[in-house]
Amino acid sequence: MRPAAQDASDNKEKEPRRMTQDDVKQASVGVIGLGAMGFGMAATLAQAGFAVTGYDLDPAKASAAQEAGFAFAKEPEAALATATHIVFSLPTAQDVAGIVEAHANAIGRHAAGRVVVIDTSTSEPDVSRALAARLDTLGHGFLDAPVSGGPAGAANGQLTMMIGGDEGDLALARPVVEAMAAKILHVGPSGAGNVAKLVNNLLVAAHMLTTREALSLAAGAGVDPQSVLRVLNAATGRSALSEVHFPNWVMSGRFDSGFSMGLMRKDVRLAGEMADAFDVDLPLCNQVRTLWAESAERLSDRDDFTRMGDYQAAFPTARKEKA
Repeated sequence: MRPAAQDASDNKEKEPRRMTQDDVKQASVGVIGLGAMGFGMAATLAQAGFAVTGYDLDPAKASAAQEAGFAFAKEPEAALATATHIVFSLPTAQDVAGIVEAHANAIGRHAAGRVVVIDTSTSEPDVSRALAARLDTLGHGFLDAPVSGGPAGAANGQLTMMIGGDEGDLALARPVVEAMAAKILHVGPSGAGNVAKLVNNLLVAAHMLTTREALSLAAGAGVDPQSVLRVLNAATGRSALSEVHFPNWVMSGRFDSGFSMGLMRKDVRLAGEMADAFDVDLPLCNQVRTLWAESAERLSDRDDFTRMGDYQAAFPTARKEKA
């Protein structure tokens, strides 16, 4: 019998080798979910030289996939079995978990080595931790990697990705991640990326409301909101919402950012539930949570979330200076 110390040394997990660009041609990526974000990511990966197979419930996406340079699978297993990396872009944590559980044995069936799942959905930390543990038992990795940057960022590889998970799995996934994102932030262990994204989106939801009210105040005081917005963006009151969303999608009246009311309501709800679970008192954010929930009475889940910034609709009669 060999000494126990030697056994322990033999069984120690080796550091995964980081892929280089030379490995890209040998890598294949399965993308599950070809909505506004998933399709852009799949097309970006194909343009970067990866062999990409996408899957979506809508078979009409097949022709668009072909035009974008990647294959379309009629069933999830066809995208999962040969992939060395799998990217999820689905509406909810339950959608991701459902696919993984239903097709766990298909993942990596025809791929050599450890497959890394990269979940770009805005998901729930507990679900991500459970999926990471489940896939690890099968010899595969899981990164919760929600993104910021919208459909435009997905289409041009300029997303910001906040990642939770094992450093070794991130090293294996890095070439794929780098093709999709300009900013890559490893937040911590499994679930940490989800926490960071929910915190971020809670602030986005709050900024949408505070910027809307600020512009309403300007209008009520008789000053052009467009002029005040320019001041905000040159001063300390600015935010990503005031610099990007309001000029492009609110003040223009387009309201087509590509992110829905339903998804933002979901994220605000999840952030609130996380605060409740950890007994964190958030009085201001609780009001944000209430206002977004109540907005369902006038804005459907399909409406663009930038409609919450429409100060003219929210406050149709600007207060005039009394004589």
